[in-house]
Amino acid sequence: MYGWLSTSDPSALLTGLRRLPLLAVLRPDSLDQARLQLTQLQQAGLSHVELAVQPTLDWQVMASALVQEFSGLQLGAASVRCSAGLAAACEAGLGYVVSPILDRDLMEQAAAASITLVPGVFSPSEIAAAVRWGAPAVKLYPAVALGAHYWRSLAGPLHPLPFCIAAGGLVVADVEPWLAAGVNALALGSSLFAGDALDPALSSLVVKLRSKCYP
Repeated sequence: MYGWLSTSDPSALLTGLRRLPLLAVLRPDSLDQARLQLTQLQQAGLSHVELAVQPTLDWQVMASALVQEFSGLQLGAASVRCSAGLAAACEAGLGYVVSPILDRDLMEQAAAASITLVPGVFSPSEIAAAVRWGAPAVKLYPAVALGAHYWRSLAGPLHPLPFCIAAGGLVVADVEPWLAAGVNALALGSSLFAGDALDPALSSLVVKLRSKCYP
């Protein structure tokens, strides 16, 4: 049924994020820009990077090339909201997909394609539904609108909470406070770069995170 059948392992994704609880989200305008940004992220020691998906042939060609060129990075797809985006991510050979929304059909399509999908959640009802539908982790989005202590406040009524990646409006300085407040990992986007120059604070943060053990 799925000509773009992929394979990925949610346990491997979560294990990697427990070692380094940080992802980057890129929206490159070109292959050259993507290469430049990924090179800087790799040099800074980052392991997981999401590429914002666009269900076009050009985007698939670019993403596929990056998967081959940056085999040391765990590349996934960001902003996946429909079947076409999911198909594009699988065709490009990306290892996992992350969505800003919770959509049961999309989760079922990802399961059928054997690719890990992390859905977006905002409310307690969405979190409970994501767990019920088999999500290996959730993306708390937009996290900046909820505050660092929101996730831990749900620990009583929703125990046990799923693995949580906070995303949306966060910056490098938010990483340690949010981890200390109870989320499992953070995804940072446009705040990582000023033009094509990487935030110089990232490298030291990665070293610090690797030396710590977060629950």
